[in-house]
Amino acid sequence: MLSPELPLDDWLTRLDDLAGRSAGFFLERPIVLDVAELDIDRSQLKDLLAELANRNVRIMGIEGGRPSIMGPGMPPAMRGGRPAPDVEVPAAEPAPAAEKAAAALPEAQPIRAPASMIVREPVRSGQSIIFPEGDVTVIGSVASGAEIIAGGSVHIYGTLRGRALAGSVGNAAARIFCRRLEAELLAIDGVYKTAEDMAPDLRGQSVQLWLDGDSIKAERLN
Repeated sequence: MLSPELPLDDWLTRLDDLAGRSAGFFLERPIVLDVAELDIDRSQLKDLLAELANRNVRIMGIEGGRPSIMGPGMPPAMRGGRPAPDVEVPAAEPAPAAEKAAAALPEAQPIRAPASMIVREPVRSGQSIIFPEGDVTVIGSVASGAEIIAGGSVHIYGTLRGRALAGSVGNAAARIFCRRLEAELLAIDGVYKTAEDMAPDLRGQSVQLWLDGDSIKAERLN
């Protein structure tokens, strides 16, 4: 995880010093950017992400980012058990009786078929499969350096060596299934685990993972 500090120019200089002393330190590492303590706006965050990209630091997710500074094209928001509040929603004023009666009538909802994407070949390093509309199923393996980002669940019928992010648009019921777990990073509804956080006895196993509060739970599949 990277936790920038203000002023950002000075922090980037220190980052350059670290990279110069440890060549390849950030290479192929899943990096989460923690901006919870930064008082910056969206344009400053975009500039910071661009500066990191120029240094070949690929950010997998942003932790602590207020909704007002997040935007399209940015890495997904994540959380490691810490909330990222932005504004408080004021209490609603009492509605007139006529409005209450109208609100009580249920609206007819269209029935939609569940959306899903099937990838019928292995996902190579550097590839990103992004499908916010629903589940992603990969018939094959996901290489190190590749990523799957789904609005629903992620199903990997092979070895997961890269990154899998399920429930990316706010679906806490999403799950991750894989035939062999060797992942760099896992995330469900913004809660994430890196390779260092995973239980050693699950690596190399067929597993499913789900969200329980602010924790990712896992169990082997028989």
